Amino acid sequence: MSELMQGSLRMSAAMVLSGTIGWFVVASGQPVVDVVFWRCVLGAPVLLTVCLAFGLLRGYLTWRLLGLALLGGVALVLNWLLLFAAYSHASIAIATAVYNTQPFMLVALSALLFGERLTRDKFGWLLLAFGGVLAIVQAKPSASYLGDHYLLGFALALGAAFCYALVVLMTKAMRGVPPHLIALIQVGVGMLMLAPFANLAELPGDLYTWSLLGTLGVVHTGVVFILMYGAIQRLPTHITGALSFIYPVMAILVDRIAFGHHLQPAQLAGIAAVLLAAAGMTLGWTLVPRRRAVPTD
Repeated sequence: MSELMQGSLRMSAAMVLSGTIGWFVVASGQPVVDVVFWRCVLGAPVLLTVCLAFGLLRGYLTWRLLGLALLGGVALVLNWLLLFAAYSHASIAIATAVYNTQPFMLVALSALLFGERLTRDKFGWLLLAFGGVLAIVQAKPSASYLGDHYLLGFALALGAAFCYALVVLMTKAMRGVPPHLIALIQVGVGMLMLAPFANLAELPGDLYTWSLLGTLGVVHTGVVFILMYGAIQRLPTHITGALSFIYPVMAILVDRIAFGHHLQPAQLAGIAAVLLAAAGMTLGWTLVPRRRAVPTD
């Protein structure tokens, strides 16, 4: 099997698994802080095993890079906390769609912090995504498990997208550091951050809840990170970007099948606009036609 095929299968599997995270979070019935804490605790051994097996624990980190990894861990944990909290207010489908505005957060931060130029195409995709977001927020969905704070859920998902954009910026600044090691440090930060707030005095008492938390840690954190990073090493950027959109599509399907969440037409149109704009931004599609140069004699 070619490296391209192997990478595509790994990335597809990682994105399909990622699309089911929302169901495990909601079905566990646990507070968000506890869910993220156990995700870090149970995912860390998998990542540690991989780092030990490949000898990744020595020779890669300077104090500067370690500091960036620790800050990235804080941002990643906040990203998980905000996104998981958004599920119960704005539904898995809506929260995931809004969360996919992260490429635009990244473009805005890059322009603000590094002076990167906002091209006409990027600005056009940004406007399309903004219109999609407005369409999503204009009406409350009908999912039966939602709370009464739909706009709060919407804001939490935006906050999660912003935090993830920060994670990406910090990770890009750590060129040469194995991604598995970065992920291990990040979940380690999560354990230390959330241990004082996790409800360790009253642990879940049933096997079903532990199986859900275990899957979030071992599969959705350990296995997914390994699959995804293994795919990124094998695939061109444009294929990685294209396959990443399996995740929101899968999340919307899971929300529909597991919770019977019916999206309104305007929200479907809004989600389509956000995902199309994110795809255009990620894959570098041309939105504004280029003028052809007129040949001169």
